[in-house]
Amino acid sequence: MQEKIYITSVEEGAEEGTRLELPPESDPPQQFAYTNTATSIPSIDLAMALNKQQPANGNDGAVPLTSVAGDWHPVRGPARDGEFDGVPRLQMYTRSVSPQPAQTMAGRCPASLRRNWPVVSQPLALLLLFGFLWAIAYSILPPELSNPAGGLMRLAFLFVGAQACGILVSLTGLPDMLGMLFWGVLYANVGWADFGGYERLEVFLREMALVNIMLLAGLGLDYGALRSLFRFIMQLTLVPTAAEVAAVAVLSRYLLDLPWLWGVLLGLVETAISPNVVVTVLLRLKEERLGLNKGIHTLIIAMTSCNDVLAIFLFGVILGVIFSTGNLTSQILQGPIGIVIGLAYGTVCGLALLHVPSYQAKYTNGLRFAMTALAGTLSVVGSKMAGYPSAGALGCIVTAFVAGTGWRKRPPTECNEVSMYLDLLWKFLKPVSFSLIGKEVNFSVLAGETVLYGAITLLVAVLLRLGFSYLSTLGSELNWKEKAYVTLSGFPKATVQAALGPAALDLARSLNATEEIEKAQIVLIVTVLAIILTAPLGALLMIKLAPRWLKRSTEENDEQYR
Repeated sequence: MQEKIYITSVEEGAEEGTRLELPPESDPPQQFAYTNTATSIPSIDLAMALNKQQPANGNDGAVPLTSVAGDWHPVRGPARDGEFDGVPRLQMYTRSVSPQPAQTMAGRCPASLRRNWPVVSQPLALLLLFGFLWAIAYSILPPELSNPAGGLMRLAFLFVGAQACGILVSLTGLPDMLGMLFWGVLYANVGWADFGGYERLEVFLREMALVNIMLLAGLGLDYGALRSLFRFIMQLTLVPTAAEVAAVAVLSRYLLDLPWLWGVLLGLVETAISPNVVVTVLLRLKEERLGLNKGIHTLIIAMTSCNDVLAIFLFGVILGVIFSTGNLTSQILQGPIGIVIGLAYGTVCGLALLHVPSYQAKYTNGLRFAMTALAGTLSVVGSKMAGYPSAGALGCIVTAFVAGTGWRKRPPTECNEVSMYLDLLWKFLKPVSFSLIGKEVNFSVLAGETVLYGAITLLVAVLLRLGFSYLSTLGSELNWKEKAYVTLSGFPKATVQAALGPAALDLARSLNATEEIEKAQIVLIVTVLAIILTAPLGALLMIKLAPRWLKRSTEENDEQYR
């Protein structure tokens, strides 16, 4: 009889007799025999023992996902009494799989595909979901609704093509939003963008993308970080934003012949930093532990969130003033009344979300997400119906900020997943937003002067912003390279621009304001230029310069600003 090795769990709460029988190293790979006389499963101590038994090459002491026999997968069990700080224990289960076929398949796949598969697989799953939905719709709906040549299916295929183009562009290392934008431009200029009868649906989808962005911006505001870094964050938010908006307003007045209020509106669209690009890069740097020693990640995220909140809020105020149809007094009061309505609505909804549903309810997070999304949607569409569109953006942001601040104070076991659900929703709305903004770029009416002067306006304003942003970092404990990197993080512009860019055009069309449509189209064209020129270049510079400008942290508790 062969000798067997026993590993007994020492985890608190596990009864004696809970053990794992491992075959000797000389035996061929086989399924582990696991005997459990307790209700719990051996957790992290078992994984560490397995790691010592057969270390994986280049694993740096991490728990191996593939072990001696079969695949080992970490799963999280529910929180139980006696756990450390309420954190779910890491449990293991096995699946009998021979390792050789997996290695053979991996060897056959190109290295670039294996490296990008975690990113590519998500949008590919969305394409498959659409395929299933369309097949079901084709089976049960009337032909005029499911026919690919109909307006509804043309609108749906716009989003499908945008998702596919985004996947292809992401394989080159560029942001996927560029592929989505390109597909929208192509769609319009080959004559496929006729969505007869579904124009209101198109506007609503754009509004949903804006709601999603505003809710994520509100949830991204950390009250603790704002309080501890308030002065520094305000410097990095207000000074560069004011400089960029002023530069765009002046240049667009003399180069693009836009009125002053329209120039300020364009400046507020252009000044917003893309959270999609910035946060994606920061997550990659966090894995490499770059820039954690002085809390640079926290600083950049707080600055990005505050910048976007300010830009979105002021955009709503200026847009309400431009399209106000009352007398001078009502136009002056449009902004203050909208602010009061937005603050009141957001505060009430945010406080309601703290108590409804109960924290002990079974489907708390799902209900929270649904209520948050609907509260944000009502804020935008309801404020427009009430005649105070400036209240919509502020109501969205305040709702998410008040609710998110309260959720963070709850125990760790009562986790909040609303931001994760909103991020998943953005995976659907992202191709919608960027393809619809690209669809508005019509080459037949595009003037060369508009593109040239728009690019000049954008270039001068961005350079001015970078200069004032660097001056705003003076007096901090950052060295000059770290200051330059924080400054550079304000360069990429994409996500908020895709949501705000078409808003003025949609409102002008809905109000039949013929004189304002041409101005709104200029705003949209310059917005597209901003996305194309800054998003890929900004992401590339942030990734390439990070190893040279940021320090690599070796300690786990370094992610705080000191």
